[in-house]
Amino acid sequence: MALQCGIVGLPNVGKSTLFNCLSNAKAQSANFPFCTIEPNVGIITVPDERLIKLAEIDNPKRVIPTTIEIVDIAGLVKGASKGEGLGNKFLANIRNTNAIIHVLRCFDNDNITHVDGSVDPVRDKGIIDTELQLKDLETIENRIAKVAKQAQTGGDKIAKRQYDILVRYKDVLEQGLCARTLELDKEERKVVSDLNLLTDKPVLYVCNVDEASAVTGNAHTEAVKAAIADEKAEMLIVAAATESDIAELESYEERQMFLEDMGLQESGVNRLIKAAYRLLNLETFFTTGADESRAWTYSRGTKAPQAAGVIHTDFEKGFIRAEVIKYADYVELGSEKACRDAGKIGIEGKEYVVEDGDIMHFLFNV
Repeated sequence: MALQCGIVGLPNVGKSTLFNCLSNAKAQSANFPFCTIEPNVGIITVPDERLIKLAEIDNPKRVIPTTIEIVDIAGLVKGASKGEGLGNKFLANIRNTNAIIHVLRCFDNDNITHVDGSVDPVRDKGIIDTELQLKDLETIENRIAKVAKQAQTGGDKIAKRQYDILVRYKDVLEQGLCARTLELDKEERKVVSDLNLLTDKPVLYVCNVDEASAVTGNAHTEAVKAAIADEKAEMLIVAAATESDIAELESYEERQMFLEDMGLQESGVNRLIKAAYRLLNLETFFTTGADESRAWTYSRGTKAPQAAGVIHTDFEKGFIRAEVIKYADYVELGSEKACRDAGKIGIEGKEYVVEDGDIMHFLFNV
């Protein structure tokens, strides 16, 4: 299954508006499609100016961008960890995602009621954090009960390590902090990799503002910024209702003029999609030529054979070497032949770690 970002938030904070904006991403950027594979799951193309530039150079028959999946998860209410509202279904949906886009209402509008009667994004953030933390605490306590006896007898070293880490997680969660705030090294993470804690997932906070606040934000967004200062999290300001209006404009030029009038160089939807891609720890390499210019997704830190396997498993099985051109060199010189003539093609082996933007050609033998 593809990596997914789940959109979460309280009712009436703009989640559905934002999801619908993402569904209209095609209108925001030329030739970027969207399709629904379930009522609340969308496959959304990642805007990438580099792919467009490569297509301009090579004029291929096909241009194929990369995609991610976005899941619109029903609004949470207080008590979800105890089954209130959609309760367990809501939490299960989050557990199935790889990262969280947390939408916070940062606009005042008397015509749109707030579930708690007033606009306070920091309070709203706390409500969802608490519900997810309570569920994680339940998970941790259940796991501690399973491994405690093994750990305390001293004979099982893995159980002892698990127990120690679980106790540290429990301490963090009981302080009202998210699991992601606990510092663990790679080896420690391997020991508890199957926990799949809700508050350990990477998170992007999206402040949904009115049009007047789309560029500089407002007092609400400043409050959120301060509240997440100690978290490993990114914040994005998006005016979802305005983005919806932009998507209704007929031409790309009209949409760009609207954005420029607002003081924006790029739509909030495009910025959100790119941020979600980064949140999933994903990067892009390219293949390009007369037949096709294509973007391929891989996880950051992937080596050349595994990147080859993204294209086809045979490429990885029979990997011999990779020919790599840096994007900047390709754009500057204008063709693979020119790069080859200039000595700008690197010959890389099995230990090469792929870099974002690499243009690659794999040699293999099966």
